[in-house]
Amino acid sequence: MSDPNKQPAFVTIDPATLQPGNAYAAHSAQQASHKVAAAAEAQRSWRRTGFGERARLMQAAAAVLRARRDELADLMTSEMGKTVTDGRAEIEKCAAACDHFATHAAGYLSRQRVDMPGANAFVTFNPIGVVLAVMPWNFPFWQVLRFAAPALMAGNGGVLKHASNVPGCALAIESVFRDAGFPEGVFGTVLVKSSAVKALIEDPNIAAVTLTGSVAAGRSVAATAGGVLKKCVLELGGSDAYVVLEDADITAAAQVCAAARMVNAGQSCIAGKRFVVVRAVRETFEAALVEAMRGYAMGDPHDPATKLGPLQSVAARDEIHAQVQDSIRHGARLLLGGVVPDRPGAWYPPTVLGNVTRGQPAHDQEVFGPVAAVIEAADEADAIAIANASEFGLGSGVLTRNLQRGERIAAEELQAGMSFVNDNVRSDPRMPFGGVKNSGFGRECAEFGIREFVNIKSVFVKGPA
Repeated sequence: MSDPNKQPAFVTIDPATLQPGNAYAAHSAQQASHKVAAAAEAQRSWRRTGFGERARLMQAAAAVLRARRDELADLMTSEMGKTVTDGRAEIEKCAAACDHFATHAAGYLSRQRVDMPGANAFVTFNPIGVVLAVMPWNFPFWQVLRFAAPALMAGNGGVLKHASNVPGCALAIESVFRDAGFPEGVFGTVLVKSSAVKALIEDPNIAAVTLTGSVAAGRSVAATAGGVLKKCVLELGGSDAYVVLEDADITAAAQVCAAARMVNAGQSCIAGKRFVVVRAVRETFEAALVEAMRGYAMGDPHDPATKLGPLQSVAARDEIHAQVQDSIRHGARLLLGGVVPDRPGAWYPPTVLGNVTRGQPAHDQEVFGPVAAVIEAADEADAIAIANASEFGLGSGVLTRNLQRGERIAAEELQAGMSFVNDNVRSDPRMPFGGVKNSGFGRECAEFGIREFVNIKSVFVKGPA
């Protein structure tokens, strides 16, 4: 007879070899509730801690991350296949975010005076409580730290529900804050399945929720949060378009586009996915992009020289391959890759598709892997129209030698939360990060992100009558 108190384990699988890794016991609903309550109890004291002390501890967290860099990078490689070089860079980026918010949170959240004669009027930014973070596997540390560093610096607590395939990473993040000296419980990890998220959002000790994930997950979280009138921030999918104009340096543009497509083996919401090229340079660009993509050879993700490791799972790889095959059946031309390697593991080569048109998955859907889609446009106006004809609006790019032209298109024409000229889109703690349309709402990073989870309060003080 099975033990009703025994929780199922989260067992990791190395996507490079398909060998099982470590097993972690799941939290029961009661244990998860206790974690949330502990975070709420700790936050009641933490909110009254001064910015100086919060900054000291956040800088200590940055030091812990840097000291454990290689260990944490190896953990990512083993659980979701990230190359160790990318993993080390991710940990450094997390540490830099901790340093950034340690330095700037007090300024971002300082009182703002309001000119109202006869009174002392100002706006203050107060913590709101415990924020639930529902996070994905593709950047197991960065996705969490870009929420946690500003949330904790604002005086909030945090509870992490991470993706099921990275439980070791989830627990490691909790240990980083514990080792840095943060109050016990103010940041906690719960190992639960996605089916438990609704109850967590509805828990009275949760004040708000942030999600990075799919459109379907975003709709579900938003509906639950709305039902209990709790704030949510959603960073969802993307099908980022890069507009390549006739005056671009084609070789340089192809390098930028390849880097944009291949970030994290293409498994990124802000990876470039659709390359909209004006007709005059489309053929030349395709040839240059194929050569640039060839440079991302598959290899052992534990080798620092490797640029392309496995995808996160065989199921994910098979879904991507099906999208490629369906696009080809509907008229796309295979220019590079597109063949599943005959080897164990979740491997897929760098792939380039030409003649991508509406009605093909490569045009209409988010392809979450190393597949670049080249779409021909008649001219600048047509390219902008094609770029904007998407349910998503996360990142976007413009490739041109004319910087005024590129700035105008990026700032005024492309329907996205971020637009970069002559570079690939990336997140940075100094710049707001987020999207429009089905890519979600709200912002992370910078002053806009830290103010998402605070009470923006108006205060009016008038002398006695």
